Amino acid sequence: MLRKLKILLLIILLLIILVFGLLKTSLKKKHKYLKELLVSGSLGSYSSLAEDTIIKDDILFVMGTNTISHGSDSASTSRPISPYTVLNQGNGILFVETTEKRNPSSLVLCAIESAARVYPDRPVAFFIKGLNDITTEEEENRTRISFPTLSSYKNIYFFPLRMEELFMYTPLITWYKRVLPRWERFWTHVSSDACRFAMMWKYGGIYMDTDVISLHPVPTNNFIAAESFKFTSSSVFGLSPFHSLTWEFMQNFVENYRGNYWGYQGPRLFTRVMRRLCGNLKFKSVDDNVTCGNVSYLHPERFYPIVSSSWKIYFKVWQNLPTFNKSYGLHFWNYRNNEQETMVPGSNTLVEHLYQQHCPSTYGSILKKKVPSGV
Repeated sequence: MLRKLKILLLIILLLIILVFGLLKTSLKKKHKYLKELLVSGSLGSYSSLAEDTIIKDDILFVMGTNTISHGSDSASTSRPISPYTVLNQGNGILFVETTEKRNPSSLVLCAIESAARVYPDRPVAFFIKGLNDITTEEEENRTRISFPTLSSYKNIYFFPLRMEELFMYTPLITWYKRVLPRWERFWTHVSSDACRFAMMWKYGGIYMDTDVISLHPVPTNNFIAAESFKFTSSSVFGLSPFHSLTWEFMQNFVENYRGNYWGYQGPRLFTRVMRRLCGNLKFKSVDDNVTCGNVSYLHPERFYPIVSSSWKIYFKVWQNLPTFNKSYGLHFWNYRNNEQETMVPGSNTLVEHLYQQHCPSTYGSILKKKVPSGV
């Protein structure tokens, strides 16, 4: 009897230790999440404070001002920096690279440079999987030196892409922990699809693929773009942080995951969610203001004046250059460029004119042979 009692007490003790461990882990996660919300300004009151609030080991620290002033050199380079301190206004322009590449093509550089020029008062964040950790402005400045073509733009920031950390506290984390990348046929693409949803949920702003050249600012904050009159685009969209539509996208991504089908987690996901929530949205003209709730649905002309089947004409000589006055940006359909068409200086092609006008630093680096011309 005494022996059974000892065993019972031992079991109870082990259960107490287990429960205590789980509570401690949960508390740490909650504190981390609270830190993210505080730094991002999503708790409301933080945005009116003049101090950074950091939670570490259950202690609240106050660390000076948190405002990042684009273009200012007066701040100490040892100050902490993170996506939350840079993107805390919810108006960032977001790009992502899900491979280990650290030497972007000229088209990627042009896309980021053109965005920095079109949105000079907004932070442009490039998340790259292959980067080392960046926690201070000094580390970010050192990373910036690795991208000399973009280094002169003070509103461009570089951050490492840490997928598990990015997906935490979203529906995507369960998918990420069970998926096996080596068995995924289109892992680079589906992981990019997932990243754009998580970034939009946590940071808000505008997401663009790295083959979208910006021409003019989008005049609305919450928007989805039509790729054609049949499909919705996944290459560019804008929403405020923690928007309910982004949550719908993430849930659909996980619940209807079919990674072996090209585009199923990208444009087809956008298309099926928008149809379910908004029905068949139709346009009468390019300027037609089509909305679903508080989200604008943009005409295909806004980003896709050149359709997928005609992508090669970007690399042709035009007798009369198009103005693209109705477009906010141009999607280059780079996934179709299996023939490795490039921007050739002196070719007088449409793509050369676009580089000259919208990403002059990138174009100049190509002329100096500091950047390969390939897209």
